This record gives sequence, structure tokens and C-alpha cells, in this order.
Amino acid sequence: MGIDLAHAVGNVPLRLHDWNVDFAVWCSYKYLNAGPGAVAGAFIHERHATNTDLPRLAGWFGNDPNTRFRLHLEPEFIPVPSADGWQVSNPPILSMAPLRASLAIFDEAGGMSPLRDKSIRLTGYLDFLLEQLGSKRFTVITPREPSDRGCQLSILVHEHPKELFNKLDAAGVKCDFREPNVIRVAPTPLYNSFHDVWRFASILGAHH
Repeated sequence: MGIDLAHAVGNVPLRLHDWNVDFAVWCSYKYLNAGPGAVAGAFIHERHATNTDLPRLAGWFGNDPNTRFRLHLEPEFIPVPSADGWQVSNPPILSMAPLRASLAIFDEAGGMSPLRDKSIRLTGYLDFLLEQLGSKRFTVITPREPSDRGCQLSILVHEHPKELFNKLDAAGVKCDFREPNVIRVAPTPLYNSFHDVWRFASILGAHH
């Protein structure tokens, strides 16, 4: 079984080995702060990683390093008996640099466990504020249970959605818009504060 982790990495704790996941893939541009076009990631469970008979994209960087640069002389693909055997090419060094810096900050913050604890409180506070507004102008369509969501809330806006999004953008609030009428907001525990959440809800509540 393979899992598309998309924006789960850097958002919620993951224990892929312990959960017995066969393989998984993810992007690093969003919650890992590496930016658009950054390198993606992959996980191969150790019980598969040493099986060199499994099908794969036979990229030159997954080949035995002893023959990697001798493809014209020894053209047979010999996969590295580890997760390295699934590499297609060499890592893009310039786009890896911000990812490495970001991961160092994650370590400095104590890893995903304390960040997830803050995330639950931060997004819970946002959910509470939106409920307090009691507005008929929008509906939160993300599951209410913290265990069923990451830090993001998707808000279905019933009246003038693009106008509200533009108002948020003009106020320096960075969220995104999904046609025709959904605003996605993600208070990220690594760098967002409870005041940020309060300010967002205040702008939303003033929207007519």
C-alpha cells in the first residue's frame, strides 16, 4: 500500500515504519517551507528496500555507485539495495538548501510532537472564533475533530468570496482561494501566533 502524504509532512506526526506502510511520497514545498519546485520525498519500508527485484524507475542515481558512471561500458541497471535504489537522479543542491535550513529549525523547535500540540490549539482557537462569529455568510467544511484534520481549515464563503479573499490579501493575510468560493487558511505552528488567528477572524467577521 502506498500513501500520498501531500501536505501531511511537516503538518502532523507520521510513523510510517511503525504503521507498516509499504511506501509513501510527499512534497516539501508547503509545510516543510522549501518553496515551489522543491525536491519531493519518498519512503520505502525497509522490508522492501533491499529487494532489488521490485519494479522501479531505473534512474542512474539509483544504480550501484561502483558502475554508475560506466553506463556505456556496463549498461545493466543494478539497483542499490536500500531506499537509494529508487533515486532517479542526483538531488538538486540549490533547492535542497532551504529545505535543510528549514529542517534544522524543526529540530530546534523540538520536532513534530510539540508543534502538533500547538497546532491543535492554534487551529482549535480559529475554529472556536469562527463558531463564535455565528455568521451565515460562511461555513467551515473541514472536519471538526482535531484528529481528523491538520492545521488547515477550509471556509466555504456564501457571499462575495473573492472580495473577502482580496480584502485578506490587502491586509497581509496569506491564504489561498479555491474556485468558486472556498478560502483555505492554515495557521502554521512553526511561525503563526494566536494573535494572527485572532486578526484573521476579526477581518472575516467584518466582511459584509
